[in-house]
Amino acid sequence: MPRSALLLSLIVTVATPALAADAVETPTHPPGAEASSKTQVLKAGSAVLQSESPLKPMHVHLSGFHAMKNDPAHQMAAEHYCSQVNEDFAQCALFDGNTRSANLTGIEYIISEKLFKQLPAQERQYWHPHNYEILSGQLVAPGLPDVAEKALMKGKMNSYGKTWHVWNTGDATKKGDPLPYGDPALAWSFNRDGEADAGMVQRRDRALEIDPVKKRRGRADLTPLARPQQGVDALHGKFAGPGQPVPGVLEAAGSTGPAPRPTVPR
Repeated sequence: MPRSALLLSLIVTVATPALAADAVETPTHPPGAEASSKTQVLKAGSAVLQSESPLKPMHVHLSGFHAMKNDPAHQMAAEHYCSQVNEDFAQCALFDGNTRSANLTGIEYIISEKLFKQLPAQERQYWHPHNYEILSGQLVAPGLPDVAEKALMKGKMNSYGKTWHVWNTGDATKKGDPLPYGDPALAWSFNRDGEADAGMVQRRDRALEIDPVKKRRGRADLTPLARPQQGVDALHGKFAGPGQPVPGVLEAAGSTGPAPRPTVPR
């Protein structure tokens, strides 16, 4: 692992437990019987005996929001638990909360601008840009000291994410599905002020005690690092409001086009 990635990993690992964020509870509990005593014993035994787990490196917690690319009115908050595999690639499991009862709702892969430029043109339409999420203060790393969070966000400038949501669990105002229904949905980022549902953002900010104005001001000096990204205009004009541009968030040459249809195993 590169030195910078290792340093950030150590900061996150040490700082997060001591500065735990407030709880974001899941709005949906799947149907099913209570775990039997046999199942409880199996769980306890597994926790002790099966120590090597791909989940252990997923100690970087990011909290953000997504809109479905084919249905921008369908918006979701997402708690990301990520492993920084190397300097250019991270992989995340997405949940609808940050407690033990949270539901797994999707996955996201995060790549650097360098890797994005190596993708075939057809593949790029799956990957959403991240600069607005960072510069607006919408994407946060709950529980981290400001200096560590700023370093983390600086490292994600000009990056891209490929996200599939597999379960619409709803939120405080919208009822979700009791189980994962239907096809996976390709998710997208918000790229202008006023695109994300204000109530959804405010509920998250209250739960995690986030001051969005302070977050944005604290990241203003990252704006000169921003380069035009593909996908900024992919959903422009498809939200209820017109959306207000943010300095540093610009569309690059090329187009992401419409969202590809998911490939579902038969």
